[in-house]
Amino acid sequence: MTAAHSSSRSGSAPAFIDTSKASIARVYDTALGGKDNYPADREVVDKLRQVAPEIGQFTVDHRAFLVRAVRFLAGTAGIDQFLDLGSGLPTAENTHQAAQRLRPEARVVYVDNDPSVVAHGRALLEENDRTFFSPGDLTVPSEVLADPVVTRTLDFDRPIALLQLGTLHHYDENELTCVEIMQQYIDALPSGSYVALSHFMDPENEHSVVARRMEDVFLHSPLGTGVFRTREQILAMLPGLELVDPGLELCVKWWPDGPQLAPLLPAQQCIAGVVGRKP
Repeated sequence: MTAAHSSSRSGSAPAFIDTSKASIARVYDTALGGKDNYPADREVVDKLRQVAPEIGQFTVDHRAFLVRAVRFLAGTAGIDQFLDLGSGLPTAENTHQAAQRLRPEARVVYVDNDPSVVAHGRALLEENDRTFFSPGDLTVPSEVLADPVVTRTLDFDRPIALLQLGTLHHYDENELTCVEIMQQYIDALPSGSYVALSHFMDPENEHSVVARRMEDVFLHSPLGTGVFRTREQILAMLPGLELVDPGLELCVKWWPDGPQLAPLLPAQQCIAGVVGRKP
């Protein structure tokens, strides 16, 4: 599905939801303990637990990275415009909540073409007049960036925070590469903008075996996607950006809220996040 052009605040997209197939958004919802999922989604998570019992913590770490990154962007960096690509199903702390807690005037556009997410995205609009939804395909930057929901809501003459969190590891690079996709988005952003990116990572150490086992489950599950790329491959997706300290780091270790009291679990070593600024 590609971005739909519409004059409404929420755009338009088919409402049909095929519950017989796993959905990226619903698999994440399952791992986070949510209720918006079906047997095909739970099958993926059950298989992941067999190779990485801590898959729940893996997913929680990722969500916590999102919240901390948005908190930095809305607070210290002073950003009040957010483009959240592949936003997924609403959880306890969504991008607009984290941003607007610090910057009430912040405007957020969520982009996702999963039918389950489209339905929830429209519901979000009813509770917040600074939150918008575009049912677009994040792997087609030209269409996302041209969608009226995006162009009307965000001012591309001022800095924007673009979030590409937990998305590109589910893209098989069948047309554009991940680097080419990110290059198009970065080229469209004005100077002073930020990009936050998170990705499944092969740590290229003793924990690589866990990463590859998880990757095998993802690729051979009803989901069929989930690639663990190396540090070098992930950093290549942020061409020309100045990385915010500490650069590409494990999600659990990127500006944590407190000291680490327990050793990291193997799966926690296999997902990383980074924030960069466009000069």
